[in-house]
Amino acid sequence: MATDLGEVSGLGEVSGPLAVLLDTLDLEAIDRNLYRGKTPPTRLQRIFGGQVAAQALVAAGRSVVGKTVHSLHAYFLRAGDPAASVVYEVDPIRDGRSYSTRRVVGLQDGRAIFNLQASFKVPEPGYDRQVPFPEGAADPETLPSWPGFASGAQADGEPEALPPPSFPLELRVAPKTGGYDRLIWWRTLGALAEDPTLHACVAAYASDLTLLSVPIETFAAEAAAAGRDFRPPAFVASLDHAMWFHRPLRVDRWMLYAQSSPSSGDGRGLCLGQMFGVDRSLAITVVQEGAIRPPR
Repeated sequence: MATDLGEVSGLGEVSGPLAVLLDTLDLEAIDRNLYRGKTPPTRLQRIFGGQVAAQALVAAGRSVVGKTVHSLHAYFLRAGDPAASVVYEVDPIRDGRSYSTRRVVGLQDGRAIFNLQASFKVPEPGYDRQVPFPEGAADPETLPSWPGFASGAQADGEPEALPPPSFPLELRVAPKTGGYDRLIWWRTLGALAEDPTLHACVAAYASDLTLLSVPIETFAAEAAAAGRDFRPPAFVASLDHAMWFHRPLRVDRWMLYAQSSPSSGDGRGLCLGQMFGVDRSLAITVVQEGAIRPPR
């Protein structure tokens, strides 16, 4: 990272859950293109996927100068052990004048648990357009915080496991509108330094939250409307994850995470997420597929 993750420019020290997250993202350099990441104390049986994605992106960004991330593509290969550190091996595949590409493998006990490829680029002009901001989305300041997330507890009906005992983000659920299956406002619990890579890495952390429950809830709602029985899945796990960073973003200001599920079947569910800033600009597109296996 280009900045000290424990400092906020002009605002002093970060404290509380956000400081824990920034410390988690501040990887230890153990050799050239080799880093070690730790996991804060947790009751979870596996490492939260957003944490691994964010740490891998930190590792990728350490060797890139003058460019910001514009996309990443990743696979969750094995469940990570939260009691052990993760070693991130960076392969600097290519450095061009406009684009740089990095491959990162997360390892535990000599076995790959996560694989990421990320591409970075220099800013340049382009044909600027985007999909509309979800019309009628409620103002986040008018909504209550999502119960459970503020304290790090798992929200009712939420299959994703969150990293207790504290949580560095504030989440507020908005009523559905614009054809989306879920709308969530989120931001960090405190201001961050003006480092684009830092904000992108925190967005990668947040992007894995709540997304995989959308195809489950959508299927359950459609089954109920059709009078069909629905039994909750016996197994849910992220398989792959992709992000495209379209415009500058500030994750310490409200971001609207608009989520939907285009398809589910064959023991899998596909999720689509779009993150908009408070200025209504589309900052990030997220696509994730997960294993969702019904009970036998």
